Formats: sequence, structure tokens, C-alpha cells
Amino acid sequence: MFEKLIHTVKNNPNGKKWAHRLLIPKGDFKPRWWVLALLNSWFHQKGKDSRIRRSVRRDLFPFQPFSIGDNSLVEDFSVLNNAVGPLTIGNGTIIGLSNVIIGPVMIGNNVMLAQHVVISGINHGYEDITLSPSQQPLSVSKIEIGDDVWIGANSTIVAGVHIGKHSIVGAGSVVTKNVLPYTVVVGNPARAIKRWNEATQLWDRI
Repeated sequence: MFEKLIHTVKNNPNGKKWAHRLLIPKGDFKPRWWVLALLNSWFHQKGKDSRIRRSVRRDLFPFQPFSIGDNSLVEDFSVLNNAVGPLTIGNGTIIGLSNVIIGPVMIGNNVMLAQHVVISGINHGYEDITLSPSQQPLSVSKIEIGDDVWIGANSTIVAGVHIGKHSIVGAGSVVTKNVLPYTVVVGNPARAIKRWNEATQLWDRI
């Protein structure tokens, strides 16, 4: 029933405009209080023993999926945003202090994000020089972070990047390209410096 209603609204420009006015205050980007308190629980999934601290800003809307798995934690002062794309957090994952996560983003199981990490699946257009980038269309590209990944403090993951299983992103890195599984990357732009060698059971320098 709800899925059919959402589909109808999304495919009707007037209905979409009306729904936005209903869900979001004029001139704002946050959902109204009743959307968070009442409506989202019908659409979003929260796993057993998962916790989202009270100070977390939840820019979460019912017209896009949001889910967090079992035994996961989102720490204080973080931002969760699914306004333009789904946001999925797996089981046993830790989202550190003051992280900003803007969908579409899929984070796997047992992932560890340190402090002040930015993961954004969107970019503003800038091609038209007669308009501010804030007035130009968004480009959207899904970010995928595999299981057991560790992302260091103050790192940024840009739209469209896939980070493979059990990879490490060094603190302060800006990841602009895909990262292979079992790889350590550092820097701006991030580059691979180590990779796991299955034969020797060691992390080899590249």
C-alpha cells in the first residue's frame, strides 16, 4: 500500500511538490518532527541492539530506504541523510563521532569509521557558469563500502567509489577511485601502498 503511494507521488510532478511541502519546512532541508517521530518507523528498519545517539542529525525521509543492522552504532554529532538515495548500514558497524553520510551509500558489516569522515553519494553540477552550483542539478552515484573496512579520521569518500572488503583508508585521505579488497590506501588523492599477500600471509608494500 505505502509502496504504491510512494511510486504514484514520485511519478507525479505536482504530487511530488506537494509531498515535499508536507514533509519539509519551506526553505529548509530537514524533515518535520512528525516525519522522524511517527512516519519513518513505518518505512525504515532498525536492527536489534543498534543505537543512534540522540545528537545525531537524522535527515531521513520515508520516500528513500534507510536501514541499520544489528549491534551497530552511530556516534554523537553525525549526520545521516537519505534525501536523494538509499542509506544502508550493516551489522556490527561503528559510525564515529561527527561523520557525515549522504546516500546513496551502502556500508557493509563490521565496518569502522573514525571521526569526521565524510561519505557523500552526491555532487552539485557546475557546468553552467550563469548559475551558482547550488542551483544546478545534482549528480548521484552510489558508494559501496565492503565488510570489515576501516576508514581513518578526517577522510572523504567521493560519489561512485567502491571500497573492497577489509581495506584500510588512512587518516586524512580523499578516496576518488575504487579500492581493491585487502588494500591499504593513503593520501589526497588516495593511492595504494600495501596489499595482502595470500601466499605469504603478509601485507606487502606496493
